[in-house]
Amino acid sequence: MNETEKRLIDFYQLVPHPEGGYYKETYRSDVLLDQSTLPSPFLGHRHCSTAIYFLLVEASFSAFHKILSDECWHFYEGAAVAIHVLHPNGTYELIKLGNRIDVGEQFQAIVPAGAWFASKTLGAYSLVGCTVSPGFDFNDFELANADELTQMYPEQSTLIQQFCRS
Repeated sequence: MNETEKRLIDFYQLVPHPEGGYYKETYRSDVLLDQSTLPSPFLGHRHCSTAIYFLLVEASFSAFHKILSDECWHFYEGAAVAIHVLHPNGTYELIKLGNRIDVGEQFQAIVPAGAWFASKTLGAYSLVGCTVSPGFDFNDFELANADELTQMYPEQSTLIQQFCRS
């Protein structure tokens, strides 16, 4: 880990995330959405929105996972991030999050609710942010099993093997 990464981890008080990388929650809306206003399969109330800082470093990756909410990614600094998205309809999408619009990178991108996704920095490190609505709750988070995900997306088996931990 380089000095910039250590500085970012210390300054933002980032901690390891179960999917990989480091994070810190920076916002949790005071507005609560009642379960009766949320679609199935949400269980219980959710905050209207949440936000985190998320740091990916060269030696790691964010493993395939999915959540029940839409997730908006924001690029801050460092190298671009490759976000691999497996949509529920079976299609694959590669999103490049970064600051080089001349090569197709985007400052913001949406991963829709229910899509499986994984990410990796394309350099030494990437500092990004993620905003989730309805707000993130670990009860809505599921890490992928490589064998099960490969059965759903056989044409992406190589990618799935690269970005799964089990």
